[in-house]
Amino acid sequence: MARAVLEEAADRVPDVARIAVLRANALGDFIFVLPALEALRAAYPQAEIVLLGAPWHAQLWRDRPGPVDRVIVVPPAPGIRTATDGEPESSMVDFLAAARAERFDVALQLHGGGANSNPLVAALGARVTAGLRAEDAPPLDRWLRYVYYQHEVIRYLEAVALVGAPTTTITPALAVTEADRAEARAVLGEPERPRVALHPGATDTRRRWPADRFGEVARTLHTDGYEVLVTGTPAEQEVVDRVVATAGVPVRPQVGTLSLGGLAGCYSGCELVVSNDTGPLHLAAAVGTPTVGIFWVGNLITTAPVLRGRHRPITSWTVHCPVCGVDCTPGIYPHRPGDGDCPHRDSFVVDVPVPEVLEAARELLFR
Repeated sequence: MARAVLEEAADRVPDVARIAVLRANALGDFIFVLPALEALRAAYPQAEIVLLGAPWHAQLWRDRPGPVDRVIVVPPAPGIRTATDGEPESSMVDFLAAARAERFDVALQLHGGGANSNPLVAALGARVTAGLRAEDAPPLDRWLRYVYYQHEVIRYLEAVALVGAPTTTITPALAVTEADRAEARAVLGEPERPRVALHPGATDTRRRWPADRFGEVARTLHTDGYEVLVTGTPAEQEVVDRVVATAGVPVRPQVGTLSLGGLAGCYSGCELVVSNDTGPLHLAAAVGTPTVGIFWVGNLITTAPVLRGRHRPITSWTVHCPVCGVDCTPGIYPHRPGDGDCPHRDSFVVDVPVPEVLEAARELLFR
């Protein structure tokens, strides 16, 4: 097995013209892999980097500068990705045939532990395969053991170091285009006061801070002189409505009004984003906006921004389910019950106090 660390990359693969990178999951997950893609670009400046992703990756990366040259959409498959609404059916057999015709020189699994993704990457027919491997996953040509408690950014930097791509940055960065800014202006207009945005949703409800707490933050920041946006997906309409109702001051809900690029343009024009630990929080950080994030302690280790100049992660130390009391830290040891033994999805971040969030927000806004 080839090994690599941040300080020491393995040998580069010779004569590389095309690199495939499997990363077909959600927004925050993709943000974490951006430094690894930048490392690949620096190590292989003449190679084409092809992201094997989801339909939204193709939309986001259209006409956007950065380390990805092209996106190929991977068909939905167990452990790879789920189908999106209205997505046409596609064949994994046809996908693999087309992928093998690409003649990838390197194929990287930056998708997770590899139980489902390593066989897919191995089937691409690349000269060299590399990436992560959990205990239940088959090996690749060059692999690094998947360990749960590691920051996601560092995890994928180590993975690309397996093919000779040393670290160039640990900070995810996504370019904001003029089209992004134009869409945000068309929807929001020009700001009359400095803007802040709150994002009270999260796909995993255990990571949601109560809506009335966001309402209190909205009220205070409005009083401080800021225009307050409340962003959310259509699935988060109810929680956005609760924030608006409890704020008691004029705020501007934005649910489904912006594309992902438009949201990047919106956040890039904000002075601050306050959010649960979810994709939009990491998008805001990647476009250069200061953030206050509300994190469960386990996710603080794996996903919180690694730098503190512009970011303030606020931590909840709850580890037992508030309903049944089961220890919900991931079961990385056989004797630990782990997350899978608890069916409840009540919030684990209720204990985060409003004054701590406001103190962090004002520290960033008034500096």
